[in-house]
Amino acid sequence: MVVRERFEKELKEVQEQFIKIANSSINALKLAFEALINQDLETSLKILEDDLIINRLEEEINDHVILMIAKQQPVATDLRRLMVLVKAASDMERVGDYAVNIAKETIRIGKEPLVFPTTNLQTMCNKTVEMLESIIKAFTEEDTVHAKEIAELDDYVDDLYGATITLLLRAGAENPAHISQITHLSFVCRYLERSADHATNIAEHLFYLVKGKHYELNN
Repeated sequence: MVVRERFEKELKEVQEQFIKIANSSINALKLAFEALINQDLETSLKILEDDLIINRLEEEINDHVILMIAKQQPVATDLRRLMVLVKAASDMERVGDYAVNIAKETIRIGKEPLVFPTTNLQTMCNKTVEMLESIIKAFTEEDTVHAKEIAELDDYVDDLYGATITLLLRAGAENPAHISQITHLSFVCRYLERSADHATNIAEHLFYLVKGKHYELNN
């Protein structure tokens, strides 16, 4: 009983670490996009610096799980739960990386006035953040029904990505002098779409945890 209680205590600590990296990464993504819209180079630079914290959080989760496996040799569901937490943490670390990438594009654009309407990009960011925040809640509550609904939202983000890239390419062709900025904004569009993909990944991890088999929720 003492061994089980120790395991549960450490598992809770890992879960809390996961929530911390998830919140940090989502917040970084929101800040990065706001910095782009406001052309806030100072905030963009801070996002680059703060990424070290997110990277360290993922390393701490990995180290913690390795120690738990080595010391307590969990089996079946317990082991699956630990491995799913490691994978989900990796997904959230990647979201943090995409926030850094957006910050870098903002720095490259600098103070040059934005030449492309940011409406679609803002909608993409809002939907992506909504998906990420919702999937963390569903993941914590092990709510597969909600997780599946969240994964299905990825189609909306994908469609908006395709439409926005088309508009950006057209804008670049019509205004060759602005092709550099258009390229940077195209990358931002891609980073938002990829961040939404990671929400779907976490939904799939949850299904594996609960059902014990792999599901592809969004092809």
